[in-house]
Amino acid sequence: MPPKIYLGIRREDKNPWERRVPLVPVHARELLRQFPLGIMIQPSPIRVFSDEDFRREGVTVSEDLSACSIVLAVKEIPEDFFLDDRAYVFFSHTIKGQPHNMAMLKRMIERRATLIDYERILDEKGRRLVFFGRQAGLAGMIDTLWALGRRLRQEGTKSPFAAIRQTIKYASLVEAKEAIQKVGWKIHNHGLDPSLVPLVFGFTGYGHVSQGAQEVFDLLPFEEVEPGRVKDLFKKKYYSEKKVYKTVFKEEHLVVPKRGRPGFDLQDYYHNPQNYRPVLEGFLPYLTVLVNAIYWAPQYPRFVTKKALGKLWKETQPPRLRVIGDITCDINGSMECTVKSTDPAHPVFTYDVEKDEAVDGFHGKGPAVMAVDNLPAEIALESSVFFSQTLVPFIPGLVGADYRGEFDRCGLPPELKKATILFRGEFTPDYAYMREFISPPKRSHS
Repeated sequence: MPPKIYLGIRREDKNPWERRVPLVPVHARELLRQFPLGIMIQPSPIRVFSDEDFRREGVTVSEDLSACSIVLAVKEIPEDFFLDDRAYVFFSHTIKGQPHNMAMLKRMIERRATLIDYERILDEKGRRLVFFGRQAGLAGMIDTLWALGRRLRQEGTKSPFAAIRQTIKYASLVEAKEAIQKVGWKIHNHGLDPSLVPLVFGFTGYGHVSQGAQEVFDLLPFEEVEPGRVKDLFKKKYYSEKKVYKTVFKEEHLVVPKRGRPGFDLQDYYHNPQNYRPVLEGFLPYLTVLVNAIYWAPQYPRFVTKKALGKLWKETQPPRLRVIGDITCDINGSMECTVKSTDPAHPVFTYDVEKDEAVDGFHGKGPAVMAVDNLPAEIALESSVFFSQTLVPFIPGLVGADYRGEFDRCGLPPELKKATILFRGEFTPDYAYMREFISPPKRSHS
């Protein structure tokens, strides 16, 4: 008897570096053994797991996924791919009304599609359950250390960081980590150029992204200091040239209540960000590298403004700040100098504070900004395995649901139900606000 449901996996083709897959071969095999299910995957010449890897585990490799009632992908799906009455699960980047994805959303509505977005699969406390955050941090930190080495070399300053390559140039995360450990030994044994010490890295945030970044940084000989003690480091007796320093900025270090308001309250900040002003800029003169790894939305204050960077570069001495590793990569967001995103082919630009523009590479008056917007793809193997592990527990609920009837009775588990943006081409109640993103603007009668 043929399996009741076919689950499809679309190949990723958004860019040449996107080699991830949402479900890895070993997990596909386990699902095929446990459930009356068929799995089909499109062929791909660049995917981190080969077509043969999937065939060996019982997955059908086929260009045509029309037999599949549910299709998994990682990134956005082209408009011409959608078929009528199917369910699609991917990172849609639509919930904020992102203009570049509205045509895709309209096509899904026309096709009566169901859209489930990984980003909205949350627990009862609103924490994401299916994610790449740690992998973004890991890859972003390696690229940031590489950028520091390149920036210092361009200045003519010798440093052990010059030996670090871009994340994507390593065969695996293990190889990358070994290379960074070697740099750590050089720092421990030979020290850093006196002009660089104390070498302080600032990290914004403490979630999955920041944890991944710190996991890489912690391979170096380091000492952690509280933000309030960073200035004290610069008194000679407090620092060593044979280690690097890190300081982690939580929300209470990034903003303070506006005048006349009581002390910092995290929940109040989340709900009333307009009552707080940013203070991170006061730390910039002491940081050589700033790693931005914190969630940000437009209602929150910017942590680093163009104005503050302009002021920093007006000083008689060149500032210590060389690199901003903007892992969160919000364009014109918490780091106002992130005026564009980058890709692995051109991962860094210099934000020129005088010209107010991005200059590709490491030349210019301003910080080098690493703003690669698909960092987990740079460690495609580790990213795919981790993501697949987080996704597999949801597959039985996904394939067991009824997509033909009413949303209220579809049988999706609560986490998937909350992540369902469209059901049979209609916005679900939680996402009804998105109708305004796709409706034509009302004409004024003049």
